[in-house]
Amino acid sequence: MDARLQESRDLPLAVDLDGTLIATDLLWETIFLALKTNPLIVFLLPIWALAGKARLKLELARRVTLDASRLPYRQEFLDYLRAERASGRMIVLATAAAEPLAQAVAAHLGIFSKVFATREGINLASKAKASALVDEYGEYGFDYAGNDRADLAIFDCARNAVVVAPDRAASRFQRAHDTMRFDAPRTNFKTYLKMLRVHQWLKNLLVFAPPVLAHDFLIAETMFSATLAFIAFSASASAIYIINDIIDLPLDRVHPRKRLRPFASGALSIPFGLACSAALLAIAATVCFFLPPMFAAIIAIYIVTTTAYTFAIKRMLLLDVICLAGLYTLRLLGGKLAANIPLSFWLMAFALFFFLSLAFVKRYVELQSSGAPEQTRIAGRGYRPEDIGIVGQSGVSSGFTAVLVLALYINSDVVGNLYSEPWLIWPLVPIVLYINMRVWVLAHRREMNDDPVVFIASDWRSQIFIALGAALLIVAGMV
Repeated sequence: MDARLQESRDLPLAVDLDGTLIATDLLWETIFLALKTNPLIVFLLPIWALAGKARLKLELARRVTLDASRLPYRQEFLDYLRAERASGRMIVLATAAAEPLAQAVAAHLGIFSKVFATREGINLASKAKASALVDEYGEYGFDYAGNDRADLAIFDCARNAVVVAPDRAASRFQRAHDTMRFDAPRTNFKTYLKMLRVHQWLKNLLVFAPPVLAHDFLIAETMFSATLAFIAFSASASAIYIINDIIDLPLDRVHPRKRLRPFASGALSIPFGLACSAALLAIAATVCFFLPPMFAAIIAIYIVTTTAYTFAIKRMLLLDVICLAGLYTLRLLGGKLAANIPLSFWLMAFALFFFLSLAFVKRYVELQSSGAPEQTRIAGRGYRPEDIGIVGQSGVSSGFTAVLVLALYINSDVVGNLYSEPWLIWPLVPIVLYINMRVWVLAHRREMNDDPVVFIASDWRSQIFIALGAALLIVAGMV
């Protein structure tokens, strides 16, 4: 009997993995998993790629551990597959992913009768996959579910096609043949804002602090330079946040909130993220041409440091919080260099201790919510649950030290030269103390967002005190 005349349920359903069953590509994921384990693998990637895509995939698969239970499965399509399996239909996994990874997915789901995957010497993609399925089941002896241009060769050999989250080529095929279709959730503008982490740009407002404190905020050229610095830091930060999110996919997927990030959820692809990251770095580099050369050096240091933080420093005890505090201080230094304002020891010292305190808040909150047993490091960090006491003490001490530096600054000759009535800015001391200690009290109560800088910028009580402090500075400068 001609296979094309059989009922679909009498035929096996072959299912693609990358982009079809899961909203991600395991080749890209394993590249970054391997790089996170050992960054030196970057030098081996071209060698493996020259030996063929199959070699590349298998070498990567041997060096990573995949948690198949945490992959972003397309739930509606997976429910359909389970219903087909329950009705007695044979479901097979046919993927270009490396065989060890495909077997891990099959073992986790428990719905596949057979697995076709890339093995030594054979990259099971497109025509190679079509040939393998035809050899096993005959032409038109199977149905196939796929998602992109590479699957068109298999669609042509299949009895029926199921199109899942299609690209343009697969979408045209689906419309021409009126096949079954499962669409992915639509991305919107908010998704791209989440990718860029636009709310984190609030931290880059620090570049405006030097011209404001130097009473140069009414000079248009100075503020324009500070605005360019803000753009450069924001573009650089978003570029590194994208890389960070891609590197941290396995960790984000076990986090109750971070699992909804665009890359962890599969809403956006890794190649798209890499292209956006490169474009953002190009924007930052372009902006640097319009600012002093030393500002470009600061941006370069910022990018190198944040990249090192992403790959290694974030897992190093104490060095991670010192690095975070240093990155905040770099923003102030960048604002000074962009606006051509002399370096202030007092501002840099205050910033280092104040932001060190807030960096400790981040770790304190993570330790509270980690759920890890004692004597065990929390995921992706160098801390253990029993460290929470010393982390809290260190953070509070750093906050008090920042307030002490501020008090000494207000009593220094520098303030006497800038303000005719220095006593007007003395209330800054209790204001900063209130803001910092309120953050710590809320963190102790488990009422703190895991990013205290964003919390301070969005908390109305903190906003009132910040506005009051700014008003005092303006009034003191005018008297």
